[in-house]
Amino acid sequence: MGDGKVYDESTKVNATKGDVVLDGPDGVDLMMTPEAAERTAEELEKGAAAAAGQRRLAKYPHQPK
Repeated sequence: MGDGKVYDESTKVNATKGDVVLDGPDGVDLMMTPEAAERTAEELEKGAAAAAGQRRLAKYPHQPK
């Protein structure tokens, strides 16, 4: 999956002519339909919540590794 880099900067998002335009780190530049952007936003929320939970749980030594 990708080049293994983890970015700490967000992607800029704009609307142009009815499409959603993403301009992110490391040259990410793509366009989506509004519907695809909404679904992607939902998936990003789920993934961010899961990753934040994993980071919190990693601080507890009783968790399996």
